[in-house]
Amino acid sequence: MCKNDEIFDITFIGAGPVALYGLYYAGLRMTKAKAIDMLGEVGGGLMALYPEKDIYDVAGFPRIPAKDLVRSLEAQAMQYSTNKLVLGERVIQVIKDDDIFVLSTDKGKHYSRAIVICAGMGAYIPQKLDIPNVEALEGKGVYYFCRQKEDFRDKNVLIVGGGDAAFDYSMMLEPIARSITHIHRNSFFRAHERSVETVEKSSVRLLYPFWELKELEGDDWVKGATIVQTRTGEEEHLVIDALVLNVGFLTNLGPIDDWGLEIEKNSIHVDSRMRTNIEGIFAAGDIVTFDGKLKLISTGCGEVAIAVNNAKSYIDPKAKVDPGHSTEKHEVVLRKIARKRKKERQE
Repeated sequence: MCKNDEIFDITFIGAGPVALYGLYYAGLRMTKAKAIDMLGEVGGGLMALYPEKDIYDVAGFPRIPAKDLVRSLEAQAMQYSTNKLVLGERVIQVIKDDDIFVLSTDKGKHYSRAIVICAGMGAYIPQKLDIPNVEALEGKGVYYFCRQKEDFRDKNVLIVGGGDAAFDYSMMLEPIARSITHIHRNSFFRAHERSVETVEKSSVRLLYPFWELKELEGDDWVKGATIVQTRTGEEEHLVIDALVLNVGFLTNLGPIDDWGLEIEKNSIHVDSRMRTNIEGIFAAGDIVTFDGKLKLISTGCGEVAIAVNNAKSYIDPKAKVDPGHSTEKHEVVLRKIARKRKKERQE
């Protein structure tokens, strides 16, 4: 078995925004915690998919670029020296040995008294359109994610989709693109009403309903597209330099599917305390489901706070689930950690 100093109190699977907030809360509750993520940087989908996109629904920020939100969350989490980040490792297997969980990754083993799974929606696989030339032009003007705004400066852009991400991309690129045409096939949107209104009032040319992409032109790079109004048959040719396809994603839980957790609609089922069906394993964020679930960063942060407080009580039954007011507790925690580190140096 492992040495005691190798055992953490709480291990987060994932290092996205929800996990980072959970890591902070774990430090506040005086637990030794770590977060493990398969990516080489923190931030999860925010950094992997759209680091320069503005986020609007986080408390305290009228708007904030995704990468800036991630950096703030990381700084908040890592103010406690007992917290640790392990990046570039994928958790493959989780088993329980007596009261300790053994997490096997592609690079080694980790040991923890409790686990909080914050793995987002698992692996994101963009849905693709069955249109000739689309796959051939991927990386040559066809995008599924907009990671860097500068890639679209002074370009004629066509955006396809009706969800939050598609409208976020329209708002994100509108100030720098030469032109944006945004098409959607339905009469309704899956985006926030405010986002739709903002795009409608902008210079973006928004065409809906029943507008779809019919053909895509280009050899070494995208150069044109034909769009069609499927009810009337009206067609229009566009000269474009970039195509952003955002028509949905398929998600894959990967190894998590094999850990014995109760899975419902490709999500982990939890109760009101964020407990899974396996004692000692909690979950929060987009990966979970329960009656009334909303997949938002703001709700995910609340869920992970609930998970951490209940994990603390699971680890130490004498500890209260209710953490009390953070204002006083934060200073107390920092002083206790400092005294502990000083004692360790003296020894």
